[in-house]
Amino acid sequence: MSDVNDTKFTPAVFLLTGIPGQEDVHLWISVLFCFMYAISIIGNSVILFIIKTDSTLHEPMYIFLSMLALTDLGLLIATMPTIMGLFLFNSIEISLDACFAQMFFIHSLQFIESSVLLLMAFDRFIAICNPLRYASILTLPRVAKMGLVFVLRAVAVIFPLPFLLKRFRFFRANILSHSYCLHQDIMKLVCSDITVNNIYGFFITVITVGLDSLLIFLSYVMILKAVLRITSPTKCLRALNTCVSHLCAVLLFYMPEFSLTLIHRFWKSSSPLLQIVLGYVYLLVPPLMNPIVYSVKCKHLRSKIIRVFVK
Repeated sequence: MSDVNDTKFTPAVFLLTGIPGQEDVHLWISVLFCFMYAISIIGNSVILFIIKTDSTLHEPMYIFLSMLALTDLGLLIATMPTIMGLFLFNSIEISLDACFAQMFFIHSLQFIESSVLLLMAFDRFIAICNPLRYASILTLPRVAKMGLVFVLRAVAVIFPLPFLLKRFRFFRANILSHSYCLHQDIMKLVCSDITVNNIYGFFITVITVGLDSLLIFLSYVMILKAVLRITSPTKCLRALNTCVSHLCAVLLFYMPEFSLTLIHRFWKSSSPLLQIVLGYVYLLVPPLMNPIVYSVKCKHLRSKIIRVFVK
């Protein structure tokens, strides 16, 4: 009986995993991650600084962009300690409470980013389909209230997850698949019935990321219909061009997000390396690329950034 009981218990720590089979080059991989973190932090910080200090950018479009940059910075801060600790110092242990806390922040910030992308789609929809009422609909107090509502939504739906996990006992093999903590990954180590967690995790994904992506898609359907009614090809292209940076941000966020979710839930026989690479893309690429995309595509913002660095 004791031998059976020894196979499952609640461990004091989880063990993080880097890239299996590539341990010899972990130091070089850490250099790449350091570069990505540095560029991401600098890029998003510059975006926030420019928007905060330039009163001409205190408009809904740039307020939403500052929300996106702030969320990306939060994701970087939430993941950096374990990722860089593992690849630089081979620190593979993380306590249960620290793991649950990191999981909470990662998933909350991901849901907030999904909501911000929806708000940015709504901004483009109003600007193109109803430009005369843009200023009256998207007032700054209303923008702030919408942002607060979506932050509270993300926190409220993720808040139960750590408590749902703390009631479980875990297998002795307490090795996670990534160098950070995800709900789907932790559930694999549970030695009890996880039906409730599976259903709840799927439910909150549908009502947040799923609903947001559907509304973004419908927004662009309506935008496309409005743009196609414009008789001037030049004005049509100009209107579509204002959406390019947002579309890039949407693709950068949702493609790896949906791919990783589907793999974790429905394609469990997939290559572990594919899951690990997608996991890093899912967390690190959007914060890296969003400031670059918006700086390149938004002429007004680009000119402000150049002016700051030229000075």
